[in-house]
Amino acid sequence: MTTDTPARLLTLLSLLQTPREWPGGELAGRLGVSRRTVRRDIDRLRELGYPVQATKGSDGGYRLVAGKAMPPLVLDDEEAVAIAVGLRAGAGHALEGVDEASVRALAKLEQVLPSRLRHRVSTLQAATTPLTSGDGASIAPETLTVMASTVAGRERLRFAYRARDGADSRRVVEPYRLVSTGRRWYLVAYDLDRADWRTFRVDRVSEPFATGARFAPRELPTGSAAEYLRRSMYQRTQTYEFSVLFEAPVPVVAERVPGWLGVPEAVDEGRCRVRGSVGDAVEWLAVRLAMLDVEFRVEEPAELVRCVRELGERLVRAAG
Repeated sequence: MTTDTPARLLTLLSLLQTPREWPGGELAGRLGVSRRTVRRDIDRLRELGYPVQATKGSDGGYRLVAGKAMPPLVLDDEEAVAIAVGLRAGAGHALEGVDEASVRALAKLEQVLPSRLRHRVSTLQAATTPLTSGDGASIAPETLTVMASTVAGRERLRFAYRARDGADSRRVVEPYRLVSTGRRWYLVAYDLDRADWRTFRVDRVSEPFATGARFAPRELPTGSAAEYLRRSMYQRTQTYEFSVLFEAPVPVVAERVPGWLGVPEAVDEGRCRVRGSVGDAVEWLAVRLAMLDVEFRVEEPAELVRCVRELGERLVRAAG
């Protein structure tokens, strides 16, 4: 019999999170209390924000349904470990579609995990070898979680950084946002020693440390961290304005072209055009276009036209 009310509520919540309907009598038996106590506990959960739905009948039933807000979840050990491992795997390799929200979730989860579960998560992660692109962009999930916590808490961050030319430095920054480009993670932050905004590749960061010093957020020079990162990257490399005509309507192309690459503009009912900017990796753009499974024609620049032509000729030769 569960006599402690908080413990009984947690047990009840854990049962209700199972996707099924629980008769009131069965819940009373599981908890070792009366049906009246079950009804009072259900009312208490509703007051806490959990949308528990009751059904009428001889025995009555209860189940947890979707609500307007996200209340806290109760996870058992296996569920917590599975979620943490999944978030670590995605965050550590900057998979497309895994953004800062998943890193914040990982930081919150690992903060409350018991040490025995943290050890299980680390062991599983160490025993898993993911298939990655091999571009050296893999990073430790702990680095991301420290950064995410300082962004959320407006806390100054200290770390070691290795620049593109191999030069090492120590940085103290006011972190603003983490940004994922699909292949890499970047930190947009205000560098206190240089008195200016900077972007840092997270896979070049080591020894991140949350200093505990709070700060008032500064205003970013551009509207968003993603836009600032884009401008910063293009300032450091030669950029090309491109235009590609697709032989498919806007909805089809929009499903295949990532939003950060460009927004399809209708030409007529069956065709659309995508314009945008790309850095010096025009070869990468040529391959990406070829993988979209949509007929297209590169209008500009000449460098991208050449890359697409050479790629096509190479593929034809490879096919014999």
